[in-house]
Amino acid sequence: MKALIAMSGGVDSSVAAQIMSSRGYECVGCTMRLYENDTVGMDLLDTCCSLENTQDARSVTERIGIPYHIVHYENLFREEVIEPFIDEYLHGHTPNPCIECNRKLKFEHLFAKMKELGCDLLVTGHYARIKYDPETGRYLLLKALDPAKDQSYVLYMMTQEQLAHVQFPLGDQDKHTTREIAAESGFRNAEKKDSQDICFVPDGDYAGFIRRYSGSDCPPGDFVDAEGNVLGRHKGIIHYTLGQRRGLGIPAAHRCYVTKIDPASNTVTLGTNEDLMQTTLYARRINLITTDRIEKPLRCSAKIRYRHKEQPCTVTQPEDDLLRVEFDQPQRAITPGQSVVLYDGDIVIGGGIIT
Repeated sequence: MKALIAMSGGVDSSVAAQIMSSRGYECVGCTMRLYENDTVGMDLLDTCCSLENTQDARSVTERIGIPYHIVHYENLFREEVIEPFIDEYLHGHTPNPCIECNRKLKFEHLFAKMKELGCDLLVTGHYARIKYDPETGRYLLLKALDPAKDQSYVLYMMTQEQLAHVQFPLGDQDKHTTREIAAESGFRNAEKKDSQDICFVPDGDYAGFIRRYSGSDCPPGDFVDAEGNVLGRHKGIIHYTLGQRRGLGIPAAHRCYVTKIDPASNTVTLGTNEDLMQTTLYARRINLITTDRIEKPLRCSAKIRYRHKEQPCTVTQPEDDLLRVEFDQPQRAITPGQSVVLYDGDIVIGGGIIT
């Protein structure tokens, strides 16, 4: 069988290529070029589109002895990831662009490229697992065996067709093993550090990126309390997210947190930590993996952000594209734009974008 390996230049995708090649697959390496320096407004060092990362990916393919391609998705990435990311921030939401990149770029456009190149599988260096359930006839997405590296949260949008033609060869091992394989294989990126930030905002300054990209900034407005009383002035809504405490610059007798962002009135509401606690959320743009529809109240657990510890809840599906999630205990800073992902033990049930 022929496998297209998505290669970022990092150690994970490099070892994924090595594993698939050692298993006898006919492999083809492929790097997605997503943006240029002038798009992010800074040097591309330490990002997935840096020259160094491309050279690292190429060096791995040369060492393994497999063909290598670069595909140019700059326009698609701008239209389907960067611009929606900015639009969400301008509407007071906090999006997760890594999920949209997986949804649109990796598992839609690169998936199509896999077919175009005559490959049978698309392989990535994600830490997750895929299994076929003969009882239901469905492919299942599962957590990685290493909980510290599990990336199933950012993969909940995968379809049955995609799961049937994707492999995650790192899902059964930990990062230490991955680096050992890279070192034994002679890869020059064996000790390369993991990327931490959003790739096109390598300095973590989202507001600065939006200013550089769009050429404009959100206007200042009022900080208000729950009753609408003005507490001070904010710098523009793109500088804030729910639950934020630092950088507010508001003198108060108690700690203040961002509890609401309202782009219509250009206000940012401040309150206490208790004001951030909620038990119910709604989500749209849903994708279910284990079933076509949740027909009756479902007991499971859910994560409301990548680093969130999953919590027990009850889920219903009032409409085709609507989930209602009721947690057993209040959760802090349930944030519009983030994803809620549902789990049954290690199995990903599905998820959606919190509204």
